[in-house]
Amino acid sequence: MIVAIALLVYAVVLLAAGVPALARARWPDRAPRLAVFAWLGMTGTAAASIALSGLALAVPQVRITASLMRLISASEIALRTQFLDPDDHVLAVAGSLFGVAVLGRVCWCTARTMALARLARRRYRRGLAMAGRVDDKLGAIIVDHDEPAAWCLPGGGAPVVLTSSALETLDAEHLAAVLAHERAHQRGRHHVLVGIAGSLSAAFPRLSAFRRTHEHVAWLVELLADDAAAAACSRLTVAEAILALGAASPEPAVLHASTHYTAARVRRLLAAPPALRRPVSVAGILAITALSAFPLAVLAAPTVALIGPARSPVPGQHVRASTRHVGPGSGSHAGQTAEDE
Repeated sequence: MIVAIALLVYAVVLLAAGVPALARARWPDRAPRLAVFAWLGMTGTAAASIALSGLALAVPQVRITASLMRLISASEIALRTQFLDPDDHVLAVAGSLFGVAVLGRVCWCTARTMALARLARRRYRRGLAMAGRVDDKLGAIIVDHDEPAAWCLPGGGAPVVLTSSALETLDAEHLAAVLAHERAHQRGRHHVLVGIAGSLSAAFPRLSAFRRTHEHVAWLVELLADDAAAAACSRLTVAEAILALGAASPEPAVLHASTHYTAARVRRLLAAPPALRRPVSVAGILAITALSAFPLAVLAAPTVALIGPARSPVPGQHVRASTRHVGPGSGSHAGQTAEDE
């Protein structure tokens, strides 16, 4: 019971205090990759803690010994005792159902989100095959449209899409920046990161922390693509390309450079904030890893505390003890062996 309560409290702390603190932090713009790790690690750990809190009620704590047969026997006895007691039986069953339900909902929402995204991409591909034309020089598909826009279908080998108006609006440098941005999305498989965050948001729709995670991860992958494009071109060129594309909005099945807080992205590109120093980044990774490992440590702590001696005395074994006896007339004889049976 104590372990389950500790895990639930930990999840509440992460969602109620950790997520708002991360949302107020200013460093994510300087380290968007680390920030994505922090957002997904925090909310993913909270979801795992919620699921494990139920499963902890169904798993008895038994003393670990060096004998595998004794450990199995002790576990079997603990399970029988727990499920024979009416109160413990109800609590264990309820905890098991709760933990399995949470885990099942997360898995279902993840599978459903990914499946729907895959169907949407297939529809896009069919539409592009009919309405678009391939530009071999750019390695992109051109779609006739009055608004300048650019986006890409996720995954390796997927096409980058440009509207005819974007080709007319962008010069060669700006076009190269836009293509670099879109291909950075594909190389980084950013759609997977956004999909994971969206799955958690769908699994816990009434918890705003998961919705905020989805929004921030979608924002951060845009910053990652901006940085990749700025490395290939220049920050000013990327900023100008973003402004030139304006605020056209393709479907959510794609990743794109033309939307998502355009003004904030341009300001960041022009300000060029310095990246976090490597020791700070390493410390952040270690801290997030420790936060993520904490639920497993809490779950394992009672078991570790119950670890028994490595060796148990065997019935009928003779124990020899050596004592030193010095007395009158003993001379150089200094030891006497006694045998206890």
